[in-house]
Amino acid sequence: MTLKQYLSLMATGTVMCWVAWLFILFNISPEQAGLLGFTFFYTSLFLGIVGVFSVIGFMIKKKKIDQEEIIFRQVKKTFKQGVLFGLFVVLSLVLLQFNLLFWWNAILLALIYLLLEGAIVSGRKYSNRDYV
Repeated sequence: MTLKQYLSLMATGTVMCWVAWLFILFNISPEQAGLLGFTFFYTSLFLGIVGVFSVIGFMIKKKKIDQEEIIFRQVKKTFKQGVLFGLFVVLSLVLLQFNLLFWWNAILLALIYLLLEGAIVSGRKYSNRDYV
């Protein structure tokens, strides 16, 4: 798959996810939605966020990439960052829905997000052989 194909497929999927999310937002009542309605709501929101942050993040990083660096490594990193940010947003909203989002667990969730984001940005890989 070429980079152009990936970006156009990702952009198309992202638009479809946002359309689905808007449809759910305006046409499904939260009181009558049940578990299935909330699952569709959070899944389409998560996939929309992942798509937006993956594509936009890659476009921003594309300008800063050295010629020597493989461009698909940046695609992989921005996708991981999009997934991580999507999880952060959806987990925050789920906690808020169940009235469990307090300042201490919000700080803990933000710290976990920042630590994982730092691990993705640094791109270091560790293995057990390094410690033997």
